[in-house]
Amino acid sequence: MLGAPLAQASALAAPSKGVTVEASYDVAEYDVSILSAQESNGLVDWLTDNGYRIPNGAAAVLGSYIKQNMHFFVAKVNLERMKLAGNHYLRPLQVRYETTKFMVPLRLGTVNANGPQDLIIYALTRKGRVEAANYRTVKLPTGMDVPLYVKAEFGKFYKAMFGRAVMRENMHAVLVEYAWDMGWCDPCASEPLSNKELVELGARWIGDDSAALFRRGGTPVFVTRLHVRYDAKSFPEDIAFQETYDRENFQGRYVLRHPWQGNASCPAAQAYRGELPMRFAKEATNLVELTGWARNEVETAMEKAGQSFKR
Repeated sequence: MLGAPLAQASALAAPSKGVTVEASYDVAEYDVSILSAQESNGLVDWLTDNGYRIPNGAAAVLGSYIKQNMHFFVAKVNLERMKLAGNHYLRPLQVRYETTKFMVPLRLGTVNANGPQDLIIYALTRKGRVEAANYRTVKLPTGMDVPLYVKAEFGKFYKAMFGRAVMRENMHAVLVEYAWDMGWCDPCASEPLSNKELVELGARWIGDDSAALFRRGGTPVFVTRLHVRYDAKSFPEDIAFQETYDRENFQGRYVLRHPWQGNASCPAAQAYRGELPMRFAKEATNLVELTGWARNEVETAMEKAGQSFKR
């Protein structure tokens, strides 16, 4: 959210090096400026003169944005205000603006990146799922049975699984992690978002900012979570998006099946227990395919967790 402007745009400093400060804001611990520019070298010089560290190679990317008549949002941390407010962590900034271009300008971040970067996008729309218009959009693997020990190592598992999915697509795809109608959830990983939360995130069209949970049939709010791992070579263009009419719900689900451990002596129970090693083997195969982990390490961890491959 932007705070009150420090000065009206017309009263700000005259253009310098082809750069105009269109507006300036004091936002919590940030000093924020909105800039327009006529050419990239002048913008780089202005930013450098005002204490911003600009990486080599940025001018070419900035120039492409200038040609598209884009403005630049720059924020500098004000350490004094941060100290007075007693904050120990930087709070996120929310910026609201209107544009006909449904895209994310990610190329500038690749100029000084030390290796691939990750970008997570939450898109709230009226009609349905959001996908990339200029890159492939792929859903994560879902609905697969995995060993029980994955529950205790889910963070490690998810990182490996996502990295494996990125490798399969040669880091040239936008991955869908979640797509859901906000009016309901089954199952609910947590409480659904409230009207107030949805409005704060940008869904102002619902016309209700109460704290009530947003539970409505045929709700006009659909959320898509996209995850991108990228670098300058794999994503040479900014990601452009499009809203689709696809309202099919999707989420990455990884299934744990706990075997029956109670006493039973009937033939059906004996047959069931005899089939468990085969089921465990399939879970191990799934996990190896999802993560790329070594098969022997997976089986060892399963044995320790009580999933024995012995008949």
